[in-house]
Amino acid sequence: MNLKQESIEFRKHKIQQLFHCIWGYSSFRFPQAEVIDCLLAGKDGLIVMPTGGGKSVCFQLPALFGEGLTLVVSPLIALMENQVRELQSRQLPAQCLHSELPRAQRQSILKEIQQQRLRLLYISPETLLSQPVWEVLCQPQVAIAGLMIDEAHCLVEWGDSFRPAYRRLGMIRPSLLAKKKNAQNFSIAAFTATADENIQNQLRAILRLENPEIFTLSPYRPNLRLAVKIAWTARCRQHLLLNFLEKHRKQSGLIYVRSRRDSEFLVQWLKSLQYRTAAYHAGLGANQRREIEEQWLTGNLPFVICTNAFGLGINKPDIRWIAHFHPPHLLSEYLQEIGRGGRDGLEADTFTLVSEPTGWLDPTDQQRRNFFNQQREKQARQAQAIAQQIPQQGDILSLKKNFPDIEISLAFLDQIGQLEWLDPFHYQLHSRPQGINAITTSQQERLSGNSMKQYLYTKSCRWAFLLTSFGLQDKANFHCGHCDRCDRR
Repeated sequence: MNLKQESIEFRKHKIQQLFHCIWGYSSFRFPQAEVIDCLLAGKDGLIVMPTGGGKSVCFQLPALFGEGLTLVVSPLIALMENQVRELQSRQLPAQCLHSELPRAQRQSILKEIQQQRLRLLYISPETLLSQPVWEVLCQPQVAIAGLMIDEAHCLVEWGDSFRPAYRRLGMIRPSLLAKKKNAQNFSIAAFTATADENIQNQLRAILRLENPEIFTLSPYRPNLRLAVKIAWTARCRQHLLLNFLEKHRKQSGLIYVRSRRDSEFLVQWLKSLQYRTAAYHAGLGANQRREIEEQWLTGNLPFVICTNAFGLGINKPDIRWIAHFHPPHLLSEYLQEIGRGGRDGLEADTFTLVSEPTGWLDPTDQQRRNFFNQQREKQARQAQAIAQQIPQQGDILSLKKNFPDIEISLAFLDQIGQLEWLDPFHYQLHSRPQGINAITTSQQERLSGNSMKQYLYTKSCRWAFLLTSFGLQDKANFHCGHCDRCDRR
């Protein structure tokens, strides 16, 4: 064995020791070790692993093993706080930075960054690109070891709508390297549980990944039973949910709805029937969210009625059921949400309620799809109007005074190829959009929600449909044997 091989073997041994010492596991699951090697070698990565597959360790361990600060971009405050709380309980140098922290605490964390006392910083894209944080990260002594995008599907799903800062993340690395003399290049990696070939290509382009190593595991979970029920009326929908809840009394679960109003309505109704539950959505304060999470995690609340703001990355292995009172708009959202069930490997039931196909008797699902599409068309018209008024080159900060929604409009123009980011704050328009059709056609399929609708009414194996939709064609002809469609066979 030559010296280089000895060095590699020694590093692997030290990583294994660190993994066992901190997390208590004796061996890695595939492809954890391979992803860790990739990041420690300074390469970019695109990692698609099922929910509960151990993605967090893949970037936490390299951050602790190497030097410098690893930035972990995360979409939700609850997700950041849960992961940082767990790291801090192990006495590890990690913090999270978000808008709900008191000013004094934010200043204290920024000081820790300047003094290079942190290895992991969990942060939202909006906070990362805020002026105070960006100025600190640009300081020459602040060494950046990596940029990790957790729950990276959010970049594609939300980046051109209500989370536009996501679309500027690709300019983080070139801008930081340009501002710091002799700065070392660092890895960018995107982690998600759901990404078909189209989403993978978008992640590579938006994040400007350089020859990334790609790790893709099937989302198939043999312990998840998939079922969909048609609700012929609004009253029928409630009745079907009650039947489902009765079958899963004293079991831990989640009920997903599409809006805050829906969550509050269901809570009032179910509490009147003596069910112990709570509504969880982005409109709650940080303390309220933590209290609900804690009660649910400890079993004091058997289930929570929530929007998609809940459950991402929360480590509760014994969730025995996932119910969708309303179906999500996107197939990737659905797969993410059902993936939170049965993380201990034991059986878990998923149950989705959907209006009958015509929507005549219960039009609520169709109304939600129409509202979503109307909002997107409104956004498209707004982007077109703003593009006619702003300069060919400019910066977000100066335009915000006259155009409060400028970030969303610029992100939308970026998505359709009408704009290029020169750095995280400056843009250049390529050409003027020629009407609304030029803006909306590139996303017509995703906006329509056709894939989700086809899944809900499919006559074939549900897992086969999902696997085919996410590009696993070799699985297209198999039957899982444990979804409602296979049961009928």
